[in-house]
Amino acid sequence: MGKIKVTACPIEGLFVIEPTVFGDERGYFTETYNSRDMQEAGIDRLFVQDNQSGSVKGVLRGLHYQKEHPQAKLVRVISGSVFDVAVDLRGGSPTFGQWHGITLTADNKKQFLIPEGFAHGFLVLSESAQFCYKCTDFYHPGDEGGLAWNDPAIGIEWPELEGTYDGTPRADGWHLSDGTPLVLSERDQKWGPLAETFRF
Repeated sequence: MGKIKVTACPIEGLFVIEPTVFGDERGYFTETYNSRDMQEAGIDRLFVQDNQSGSVKGVLRGLHYQKEHPQAKLVRVISGSVFDVAVDLRGGSPTFGQWHGITLTADNKKQFLIPEGFAHGFLVLSESAQFCYKCTDFYHPGDEGGLAWNDPAIGIEWPELEGTYDGTPRADGWHLSDGTPLVLSERDQKWGPLAETFRF
């Protein structure tokens, strides 16, 4: 029924996917996932798990990845707005350490396909947000790795986020432009920078 528009991002393997939306005076209908449409677009993935999280404004989750069981992810937002980021961690990739970000909202209905070998994170820009994603592998406790969200070597330009880098990933002193404080988990305030995490 629905078809998708697939746009390649500057980093190979990343795609923005936009579903067809049918709207009338009642509201709208869209297929949020259709494996046949994905395969016809050249994207062949077997997703085994769906996850959903809810977060308030100023929450930053990331940058996360699984070390021995890497996951491809198809992410979207069903309420609110987030800035979603992927960082290339593929060994030998010409774009290793580079990032790409996209604003995902309930209104634009865009989806972000992140292949295996990337770290992932997002910042909530709205009062709250519901974030959903499909994974190609299951979550494995103890296998998760992470990177400092504000590592200058990666240089992610988080929208609306203000603060001064003090050499650590702590949230202290960081806030959105409207004064909303940055909120990070204890774990996400301890990840190291890219150069210390990946040594080739």
